[in-house]
Amino acid sequence: MTATVSTADQGGFVVDAPNPSAPALDPRLKSLTTVLADTTAKIQQGRSAGARVWPTGFDALDTALAGGLRSGELILMGGPQGLGKTTMALQMLRRAIVTGTRPAIFFSYEHDAHAVLERLIAIEAADLGGSEALTLNTIRQVFESRHTRATSLEEQFANTRGGAHAVRALARYSDRLHIHASSGMHTGIDQIRAAVQAVAEEHGQAPFVLVDYLQKVPVPGAGLGDEERITHVVEQLKDIALTVESPVLAIVAAEKASLVAGKRMRVHDLRGSSALAYEADVVFILNDKYDIVARHHLMYHLDMAERFRQWVVLTIEKNRGGIDKVELEFQKRFEQGRFEREGRIVQEQLIEERIFVD
Repeated sequence: MTATVSTADQGGFVVDAPNPSAPALDPRLKSLTTVLADTTAKIQQGRSAGARVWPTGFDALDTALAGGLRSGELILMGGPQGLGKTTMALQMLRRAIVTGTRPAIFFSYEHDAHAVLERLIAIEAADLGGSEALTLNTIRQVFESRHTRATSLEEQFANTRGGAHAVRALARYSDRLHIHASSGMHTGIDQIRAAVQAVAEEHGQAPFVLVDYLQKVPVPGAGLGDEERITHVVEQLKDIALTVESPVLAIVAAEKASLVAGKRMRVHDLRGSSALAYEADVVFILNDKYDIVARHHLMYHLDMAERFRQWVVLTIEKNRGGIDKVELEFQKRFEQGRFEREGRIVQEQLIEERIFVD
């Protein structure tokens, strides 16, 4: 919109003309008329008038989220170390791009591109082999093999269960998956924003964005405390999600004091939690099922204890656009670098803290 002033033409009618002295209007400011017109245009073009939905690939979770993650949302995933946050997030990212033509970008502060490739091969191989699929150890051994006669990656994995299939599957979307070798010294919000916009322009579509992990994103300026720095990062990630109309999924570290065996992690246990809880649209918290299941399930069903260790409980702690406080469980397949996609609602009683530890 342009600032105008009223002027009279020769016929006496009042018309609007640009007023060069008036301040420019904020481009983010829209009248409801403009919003209605934009929405109508999308409908006429056969496009969705609402948010775009990005399935996570975890059936029970997508059901709870009414289809999946949505454009413009900031999603946070927290939990204790070693519980598979990166693993689950990478499966969500992979699912986001195999269903359609959408791109994705992975800002990896923890793993190099080759480590991501190994995990993706394992995920793809599992689609064919199930519980007997290729393990991460086998994948690493294949890559470390020397003096083979293979002339391609597919040939290198030809004698493995599902390996060649996995390589072919990766090739179908490899041009749409971008892996950013992020640095805790150099990859700040400006670099993240520029990379996301570049991918969006290259593909003509908003990408799925994964940041691993949020506390690693550097913020310029000396003297900032942990809370101030994290507040800045989470606010800017939210702005990127809204501006680019992408879902931004960020993995979040926990306070050291909360990393205690037998204690259930909650939103307030995340480092910088006040800003994180306020800005995020969706918050997932992972916990080891064994750590949070009620004592009587362990005391009177001793054979179940080891089974509980094989499951992770994902709680939807916050969901601005739908239901929350949903407790789902997914089976670990860490030797294959993944979780089973078919989850279920937790049936056992869960507690905040066990009264005994191993």
